[in-house]
Amino acid sequence: MISQPDEVLPDEIMGSVIVVDDDRDLLAAQTQGLELAGFTVRGFSSGKDALRELTPQFDGAILSDVRMPHMDGLALFERVQAVDPEIPVILLTGHGDVPMAVQALKKGAYDFLTKPFPMDELAVALGRASQTRRLVIENRQLRALHAGPVSGKGLLGDSPIMIHLRQALTQVADADIDVLITGDTGSGKETAARTLHRMGSRRSRPFIHINCASLAEETYHAHLFGAEQGMRPGGYGTVKRVVGRLEQAHRGVVLFDDVDALSLAQQSKLLDVIESREIWPLGAQEPRALDVRFIATTKIDLREAVAQGTFRADLFYRSSGISIHMPSLAQRRSDVRLLFQHFLVRACARLHQSIPRLTEPLQAHLQTYSWPGNVRELEHFAERFALGLQDARLPGPSAEAPDLGLAERVARFEADVIRETLAACKGDAQASAKALGLARKTFYDKLQRHRIRIDAFRPGAADNQK
Repeated sequence: MISQPDEVLPDEIMGSVIVVDDDRDLLAAQTQGLELAGFTVRGFSSGKDALRELTPQFDGAILSDVRMPHMDGLALFERVQAVDPEIPVILLTGHGDVPMAVQALKKGAYDFLTKPFPMDELAVALGRASQTRRLVIENRQLRALHAGPVSGKGLLGDSPIMIHLRQALTQVADADIDVLITGDTGSGKETAARTLHRMGSRRSRPFIHINCASLAEETYHAHLFGAEQGMRPGGYGTVKRVVGRLEQAHRGVVLFDDVDALSLAQQSKLLDVIESREIWPLGAQEPRALDVRFIATTKIDLREAVAQGTFRADLFYRSSGISIHMPSLAQRRSDVRLLFQHFLVRACARLHQSIPRLTEPLQAHLQTYSWPGNVRELEHFAERFALGLQDARLPGPSAEAPDLGLAERVARFEADVIRETLAACKGDAQASAKALGLARKTFYDKLQRHRIRIDAFRPGAADNQK
């Protein structure tokens, strides 16, 4: 789709493209241009030839001319839908073909471009389509990893309160209704949301995580609902088409994390979408249907926020028809040791460390400490323990380790800070570098020096309990 004219496209949006055009000169030009833009391109002069190479495992997008002999672009689109309805197809049209392309959009085509068009506009559109397709593939891979009966995997614990929680999630998962998840910071609200997605009927569809605290007022609408190509308000410059986060979640699940962080104006727009199941991209002439399951999380008492006038009462009642509360670690103290062992084994494997010896002071600390940061704090503690870092609260493994020089101590501390920042930013490199006050190159140099894999901190890399 189309983004702001000055947008710099990240490398990860490039992908595979199948180009279909019976004009061999245009086919060659488009193939060369897209390859220069970073795509892996396969060109075909007929839809029939392209279909021979197409499988449900195809992880990219299709670009096809509409006017072709034997099998035109619309017929090709219908055949692609039969292979996999979630393969994005972008149609190239002349001005006279626009009504046909609009009909194709209504039937599920990803987008269309009217000739002539700039190559950078085509690259952005295909980049967004490829990104959407990869998200579909990743969610299918998640489904394959968790194939078979699912009973709250990732929400570990044998305490009665956790057994009841997993039973509740199982009952709610297939109901396909909106859910509000409450609980203290770090108690596992996002994990519960991902568990609902994994167990529900939309498990093969996208899961889109939206951090409400990071949504700026001025870009809120375009970020969530998208924008159509056209003039900016007031006539200053142009806006290219942007696919909003909600449209990316179509037929899947969208998580509004910390929904209480939205302003009243943002809450109003969200309420309209929840009630109408439609989105109005900026500059659009008509709404687009939206089929998603909404899940919201909050760490505050929304009833109190309603009473104080900081949260809309209608949005609260609309989103809290089904409410699930995540218990704190203080309410499930018998699970602490099991969780710590799980996090410790996982941290040692990821950090290439041998599992340190557990001590009696450690066991006492696990059971007596209040863990105000809940599961997230316990996981970070397990990572520090795996690294042998000194912890003033107990004579842990660092007290038994040989003395380290100042340089090695500083290096270990720096690596630990980077890991904690990556965990807090969910593996977002740009946000982590900004939080640490580091230039991009310096940040990546430190990752390499400390052998830190950034993908290990991204959602879905493991059964995170955050």
